[in-house]
Amino acid sequence: MPRRDNAPPDGYYNTSRECWAVYTEVLAAEFSNALLFGQIHQLTVDSYAVQHAGGPHPDKSVDIHLVGLHLMLDRGLRSTEGPPLLQQLASRVRVWPHFPPATHQTITVFDVALADSLEDHMRLVRQWATGLWSAWSAHHSGVAQLATGIT
Repeated sequence: MPRRDNAPPDGYYNTSRECWAVYTEVLAAEFSNALLFGQIHQLTVDSYAVQHAGGPHPDKSVDIHLVGLHLMLDRGLRSTEGPPLLQQLASRVRVWPHFPPATHQTITVFDVALADSLEDHMRLVRQWATGLWSAWSAHHSGVAQLATGIT
């Protein structure tokens, strides 16, 4: 990402300030549109989180967002159905497994930010999410096991 002096700080995700700034712009677009929010917002959040695993990003967060991708992409839950289940998971698990970050690169939040229509935005988020989920395929069974009991 190009350097931005006015980019907001982030210390939680393994990301640059500039990438975080683009992510917040995408979130703003989704929060301001009921269709985007209802249909793909959780996929956006989960995709960004798992793409930025490692560094200061804690295993608990990465695991929860991997489970979010699992619930929506493998089990077919809608974006709005995920958050209560993920909250359930967050309160239930005491020891979070470490899933080493996937190295496969896919599209990024920057690609989503460049979408020129609502349909393109949704298509790109779905493509981003499925590409990332595929990149984490070595951990699918562990993620599915972690999700046991919340659906």
